[in-house]
Amino acid sequence: MNSAIVTSLVAVLGLACAAPRTAEDGHWFSSSAQEQGDERVGEYISGQWSFKTASYWIEGPEGLILIDTQLVPTALRKKLRFAENKTGKKVKLAIVLHPSPDRFNGTAWVKGLGVPVVTSEQVLARIPETHERWWPVFFEKYATSLYPRTLTLPDSFGRGTTELSAGGVTVKAHVLGAGCSPAHVAVEWEGHLFVGDLVAHGSHSWFDNGHTEAWLQRLDELRALKPRWVHPGRGRPGGPELIDQQREYLRAVIDAVAEEQPRGAYTQESFTRIMDAVVHRHPEREFPHFLRLLLGAEWARQAAMPSSASAAP
Repeated sequence: MNSAIVTSLVAVLGLACAAPRTAEDGHWFSSSAQEQGDERVGEYISGQWSFKTASYWIEGPEGLILIDTQLVPTALRKKLRFAENKTGKKVKLAIVLHPSPDRFNGTAWVKGLGVPVVTSEQVLARIPETHERWWPVFFEKYATSLYPRTLTLPDSFGRGTTELSAGGVTVKAHVLGAGCSPAHVAVEWEGHLFVGDLVAHGSHSWFDNGHTEAWLQRLDELRALKPRWVHPGRGRPGGPELIDQQREYLRAVIDAVAEEQPRGAYTQESFTRIMDAVVHRHPEREFPHFLRLLLGAEWARQAAMPSSASAAP
């Protein structure tokens, strides 16, 4: 990852998170059929301070399956309290969708409850280096929210797509390749698709060591599953149109970078123009500082393409 981009992102994230939220301020809880497509599905979105991270549960007759474990344990506790109070049931299994801190950071807390936490072998392999890269960035800021300095890993369910059962619920865990992260899992259940940060609704996309062209392929794979409901990594759920909107957003990013005809390292002026173009095209999306990693990676990808080299004067 470009060190200049990481440094600038750290600075911007520091500004974005300067003022802690109050206990419930900005948090969103939902478990209605109208909002989630099924009253057996619940969603918790953390406050602005922890980037409005969305995570979910699915209710079975004997317990709950959690989808992702939040950025900080204090947010995870709110999610668990809401889920258990709403359903009267305990968590039986948690699934991590990709190697991003807001997906795996609550692993130790969940395991401490005696609940298994699983992910694919491919996602599991990328978690240690992701943790080592990000805990120095986030630990001090989120120390009061119990951000983990030491890493507790989930367990692997294997390398291939499989069914997972707990609490009387069976879901299908699709093992996918690179997207916004180097590896992904998407969970399918009765027409619902839980996709993590492969799709963001109302937010710019988090990106960490992924690949934009592969990400577009992942979106095609998600669309091919013909979901009725899509549950994104940020924002509220919707129909398959959320996948289409994410594809259009990525195309906007790719096109904005291409307009600058990238060769070599980007300049601050070109980077600012790209940022302005994407934000202007998508004013409805929060967290524009997330764009920095995505734009830097896309610039590097296009600059390395033979067509870019041949276009040089």
